[in-house]
Amino acid sequence: MSLVVTDTLEDERVEFTADGDVTLYVCGLTVSDDPHLGHARLWFHADVLHRWLEHVGYDVRHVENVTDVNEKITARVGERDEWAAERDVAETFTASVFDAMRGLNLKRAEVYPRVTEHVPEIIDLVETLVEKGYAYESNGSVYFDVTAFEEYGKLSNQELDALEAQGEPDERSEKRNPSDFALWKADGVSETAAREHAKHDHGAATPDGETWESPWGEGRPGWHVECSAMSTTHLGDTLDIHMGGRDLVFPHHENEIAQSEAATGETFARHWLHVGLLEMDGEKMSSSIGNFWTVPDALDGLGVNVVRTFYAGAAYRSEQALTEEAIAEAEERWERLSRTYDRAVDALDSVDAGAKATDDDLREAVETAREDFAAAMNDDLNLREATAALLDLTDAVNRHVDGAGDADGESAYDYRALREAVEAFEELGGDVLGLQFESPSDGDADLAGELVELILDVRETEREAGNYERADELRDALREVGVEIEDGPDGATYRFE
Repeated sequence: MSLVVTDTLEDERVEFTADGDVTLYVCGLTVSDDPHLGHARLWFHADVLHRWLEHVGYDVRHVENVTDVNEKITARVGERDEWAAERDVAETFTASVFDAMRGLNLKRAEVYPRVTEHVPEIIDLVETLVEKGYAYESNGSVYFDVTAFEEYGKLSNQELDALEAQGEPDERSEKRNPSDFALWKADGVSETAAREHAKHDHGAATPDGETWESPWGEGRPGWHVECSAMSTTHLGDTLDIHMGGRDLVFPHHENEIAQSEAATGETFARHWLHVGLLEMDGEKMSSSIGNFWTVPDALDGLGVNVVRTFYAGAAYRSEQALTEEAIAEAEERWERLSRTYDRAVDALDSVDAGAKATDDDLREAVETAREDFAAAMNDDLNLREATAALLDLTDAVNRHVDGAGDADGESAYDYRALREAVEAFEELGGDVLGLQFESPSDGDADLAGELVELILDVRETEREAGNYERADELRDALREVGVEIEDGPDGATYRFE
């Protein structure tokens, strides 16, 4: 069975096709705040798509941008002493994004292009659109003429005469049509952004925002044109898959199609996949609303495996609610998978695992789990059913471990069947769903590390209280069991001998 996806442009389920490498572009974040679980939902589904395509044999070229030029960023200049300019704010939150991505066990993209690195390509694209008659200059700004692109509105299924005005109110007097959108903005940040900055009362002068020289004068790129320039620079004129949040269908992705296809004359993306929003307390999770859970806090509270299992509980194209019940279900599902994996590894590595012992039911269950998992993944990435296939396998593994035995009452595990089950958990749950299974020995090492950290905390408390003799005793006790402690200016570090 081939992979079927729900394509927003076609407004129906279609068979995914690609020639050679798969090019995947994901609309990344505007780095004006720490990432939250709403942002991470898109990352997770893009990551699983990437993993599944590789699992079935494709080479995937995955690119995800970083928008580091934006009025939301300039609005935060001066909020901290070290944020003296737009770039300072952007670098802080770009680092936060990358940390969150690593914590979520996402596969690395081929590259994470930033707007500030691609201004020459943006200017070249805008020049091409002006030369071809799709864009026009007005008072040092450049706007895309939506009436010049006949298919404008095809992604969002909107008629041109029904479109509302786009852009900031202070732009509209410069435009031929209210729905035209900015490709290049003259001078610094807009008046609207300046007012937003002033509302926060940071005690700093209103920032102008970073600007660049262009054929139309000093200015800044428009939001929509940035993604077109970055995606085509790194992946070519036609993408296999363009992915983003559902809230970007209009105007962002609609405008990307118009400007990209107008410039190149080629189809911009063969497939458009949009991820539904994450809701909390009945509303879209949003930094501006304040109903959000940051990725680091969620990872600290739940762990990466529960977070990923939670996301796998709903279809990518639908909305998903973050509730106590949904989290509890994710915790229970991950616990079943993890506990059974540990039991399977223990049995597999024990002396009771035999070369001639046979459990046809377990062997058949592994084969069925793989088939059901693949069918679910190819069915528009039905992660809930894919996870269910692995949970069915846990039942078969537990029955085998609980019931294995020969006529003399001695345990005789089916080594081959258990090995195949462990590999299924690692390949399907680990490599595809991105869950992090640990063997029991790995778990023991983690526990040992946690105990050492606890003892070091007690030692530091003793030192702060002036009880240096007791602190030295704790250090010596750790050394006796093979843990070497080294004190430094940033605190104590340790290593196992």
